[in-house]
Amino acid sequence: MNPHRVAIVAVEDVMAFDLGTPSQVFGAAAGPDGEPLYTSVVCTAGGRPVRTSAGFEATVAHGLEAVAAADTVVVPGPAGTSAAAHGRVDEAVLAAVRDATARGARVVSICTGAFVLAAAGLLDGRPATTHWRYADRFRDLFPTVRLDPDVLFVDDGDILTSAGVAAGIDLCLHIVRQDHGATVANAAARRCVVPPIRSGGQAQFIERPLPEDDTTSLAPVRAWAVEHLADLPIGLTELATEARVSVRTLTRRWRAETGQTPLQWLLAQRVRLAQNLLEGTDLPVDEVARRAGFGSAVSLRSHLQAAIGQSPTLYRRAFRRAS
Repeated sequence: MNPHRVAIVAVEDVMAFDLGTPSQVFGAAAGPDGEPLYTSVVCTAGGRPVRTSAGFEATVAHGLEAVAAADTVVVPGPAGTSAAAHGRVDEAVLAAVRDATARGARVVSICTGAFVLAAAGLLDGRPATTHWRYADRFRDLFPTVRLDPDVLFVDDGDILTSAGVAAGIDLCLHIVRQDHGATVANAAARRCVVPPIRSGGQAQFIERPLPEDDTTSLAPVRAWAVEHLADLPIGLTELATEARVSVRTLTRRWRAETGQTPLQWLLAQRVRLAQNLLEGTDLPVDEVARRAGFGSAVSLRSHLQAAIGQSPTLYRRAFRRAS
């Protein structure tokens, strides 16, 4: 099987972190014999060097002809003060991403890369996200886009957009998971030393970043919850008891640390575990539901349908085949 071809389009004043993210994550994805599943090239209009947000120039080996040969096209975010982030983009870049979409390639933006896709007219009437800091400016420029600045990424099928900086990692891992299943994506995340999955609906903005020595973190409680997902019930009372705080304090601190309520977070963990079991085992759906803490196949089916739009059977069929 030939590796999936990824073209990364660098625009002027591109964010250096965003530029490196796709090749790093996709380059970490490997098949069962260690074979690369993706090849990535960085390209620019005319193959010219471009400035980066970090103050150095990026010299590339490819022009936009690489976009025409790609299965997936990624547009990393330009710096928020750049011309590209104000809707002014090289017309050759806009034409290249339009042509990619027209021929059926998957098109992806990271952070303010959504400004480029919107300037090309690809996001009109569609859901999308970008860095929360630039949401108002985005709405002013592109009022027809259904912008949601409160999520990490949006998967709208052939066009995917992510929020700022680290959310680009989440989106690239999501793509690997969609293409090749959880086992490959988890291994790629491990190689990159990042969490294997944060759901797209998780909030961008965390109210209170915790210092490393903060002994009040609820991380041990979250670890305990993950170990006990099969136990019913686990709810606010059980979590608060484990944390030795009131339900009100638990809820406030949990949201500050994760951007989600405890029950939202817990449901997301159950869905993820169910997905992993459906992909990686032949367990009956009833047993998957029990181990993930849903209690019954009916409950699992309802929650999986709400979360990803598929039944357990259809999800297993799709992803066991993909992996």
